[in-house]
Amino acid sequence: MTQTQTRRDSIVTHLKALRDDIIHGFEGLESGESFHRKPWEHHSGGGGEISILRGKIFEKAAVNWSGVSGDKFPTQEGSGPFFATGVSLITHMANPHAPTVHMNVRYIETESKWWFGGGYDLTPMGFPYEEDSEHFHATAKKTLNPFGNTIYDDFSKNAKEYFYIPHWKKERGVGGIFFDHYNTGNFERDLTLWKTVGNTFLDAILPIYQRRVPQPYTAEEKDRQQHLRGHYVEFNLLYDRGTRFGFLSGGNPEAILCSMPPQAKW
Repeated sequence: MTQTQTRRDSIVTHLKALRDDIIHGFEGLESGESFHRKPWEHHSGGGGEISILRGKIFEKAAVNWSGVSGDKFPTQEGSGPFFATGVSLITHMANPHAPTVHMNVRYIETESKWWFGGGYDLTPMGFPYEEDSEHFHATAKKTLNPFGNTIYDDFSKNAKEYFYIPHWKKERGVGGIFFDHYNTGNFERDLTLWKTVGNTFLDAILPIYQRRVPQPYTAEEKDRQQHLRGHYVEFNLLYDRGTRFGFLSGGNPEAILCSMPPQAKW
């Protein structure tokens, strides 16, 4: 087995374990309901697994893993053979006071280079709470501070710029952290940072859900959530790079569109 293959296998093993940890964390809130898993194959090599939960707490949650390869990189960022693997998740909560959260961690190789990407961001659906935003960002800052004093600020700025909806002239939510094409030349250090982001995700979101899920809400508040979900759909279909990469690489449409909410209004 080559060094490259060994490295890929190790990253995939980590991602699948991370996926399972997050699934178990979400199932701990959703008493009596479990994720349903569905494997799929990629036409040029590899595949993935969709994991979906539809319950009383999570109106819909998707935690997906994929690991695909091909002979031609699907965008202008690279050429020739490629390998891409990652975990991506989204939640759409029954309670409108509980925000949507998104997380993605990915690793990509082409013939000539490799890079890491990912992050997590929080989107209140009409009901932002300052203490939730402060906790989410404080967790991200604590996670990244060991890797350099400016890393959190840089990644937080990236999120503000990336998760922006031009036609509404606003951010999608209250931000978080985002990084892409991350390669400092030190593979092991970059790998550690990347793993740490994924490993601390539940610390960022579970305390928020534990606060908001029991909160009472009205039909009017649920209606407001539905309209804000519409903005989320617009961003993911028009601007999200992961959606674009998934389709261009011949990915599974069902997996790519798992980010869509079960219901939304315009």
